[in-house]
Amino acid sequence: MKSMIARGVAPLLAALLLTACATPDFKQPAVETPTAFRNSQLPTEVEGMEGSRWKPAQPAEQQPRGQWWLAFNDPALASLIEEAGANNANLAVAASRVKQARAIAGIAAADRAPQVGVGIGAQRARPSALEANLPQGTPTQPVSTYTANLTASYEVDLFGRVAAGVSAARSDAATSEANYRSVLLALQADVAQTYFRLRALDAELETVAQAVRLREESVKVTQRRFDLGDIGEFDLSRARTELATARAEAIGLQRQRATAEHALAVLLGKPASNYVAGKSPLLDAAALPAIPAGLPSSLLERRPDIAAAQRAMEASNARIGVARGAMFPALTISAAGGGVGGAMSEVFKWSSRSWVLGLLTSMPLIDGGRNRANVEASYAVLEESVGTYRQSVLNAFAEVEDNLAGLRILSGQAEQIDAARLAARRSADLAQKLYDAGRSSYLELLDAQRNLAAVERTAVQLRGNRAVTTVALIRALGGGWDAAQADGNAIAMK
Repeated sequence: MKSMIARGVAPLLAALLLTACATPDFKQPAVETPTAFRNSQLPTEVEGMEGSRWKPAQPAEQQPRGQWWLAFNDPALASLIEEAGANNANLAVAASRVKQARAIAGIAAADRAPQVGVGIGAQRARPSALEANLPQGTPTQPVSTYTANLTASYEVDLFGRVAAGVSAARSDAATSEANYRSVLLALQADVAQTYFRLRALDAELETVAQAVRLREESVKVTQRRFDLGDIGEFDLSRARTELATARAEAIGLQRQRATAEHALAVLLGKPASNYVAGKSPLLDAAALPAIPAGLPSSLLERRPDIAAAQRAMEASNARIGVARGAMFPALTISAAGGGVGGAMSEVFKWSSRSWVLGLLTSMPLIDGGRNRANVEASYAVLEESVGTYRQSVLNAFAEVEDNLAGLRILSGQAEQIDAARLAARRSADLAQKLYDAGRSSYLELLDAQRNLAAVERTAVQLRGNRAVTTVALIRALGGGWDAAQADGNAIAMK
């Protein structure tokens, strides 16, 4: 009766054990994905001042995968990004982490293969009389022993513990590769944004320099009129005040440019003291690419940070299998064979052969709840990684919407600022003519010139903001807009 019960219960227990310790199937967490980006409808072209236009440099969809900066059609930008990719220290650190993770994955995979070793040794010993089964006090002679053996062992992965460890290590490696791509994309975007900020500052410096020249000429004219008695000292003092203010603004912009130049040097892996960025004002007629946002669902495939969060979830899920597998029996098969002799020449004789074959099954009985706690901790880590993934997705959608909205609003501002520039220039010309004819005061002329300078600076700043925001949108889209990123195995390690 007992044997019949045992025969019926044994398969059930085995099935329960296999079910209990198997790695749970990974389930993709549900995230709410919008059907479209709310701010994705952007003007394709905006007419600027004097016939200039903000429009696509060329169709963005035709750019090579990953080389998004080519859409700006700027060889200097392409050269800087290539230089940063070769020399940036943070990128080198990320590449090293990928190498480490791949090596650790290889170590984990080695546990799935049989372990084979060879040993050759020599020993000389003098046993005591008791060890040699001789009467006490009997003299013994030293004995030399030579051995050579081949050993092999293999753990039968009954409950998937080893396979789960390999899966977790490979997911960790994939996470590191995705993190590398994230660092690379961030570096490329930082270089591009810093480059465009520098160019915008150069253009703003030109605008302020022009204002300084106008103020200097105004001071000369005002000084002559004061010397002739046409005007009072008040107008001359105001002209000098405006000149000093314009010069101070130029000095402040030079400080901002120096800071941006130093930041670019760090991104390029160069000492700030040794790097000088050439002046290249961002022109009004510069072309910016129109970046299609695509569908929100495709964003989950392009963003490297989302890919990293996805792989981290898979690794956490696999480690549940590792933790659960530690609670159940481990089966190890071992074998050894070789020869033992009193001389090395005797070791390899057939008569000196020896062998052993072993089978070891082990499992924990009392561990104070350690293994169960490890399982609970593994589930908690999975919950954490799921939360991180969902937050990454929400952040990604928000960043795209932010930059789409930014470009839409900046586009509207560009239309209005161009109209304001035309009006401000006309007002300044009329104010100068009226002042020269003595039909208006100097304060009215200063006010018109000050308005024109402010509008010109705003236009230049807006130009830089549009370029920086375009790069930010590309970064938010994962560095592409038509396909997923290149496979991580193609990463060129330094």
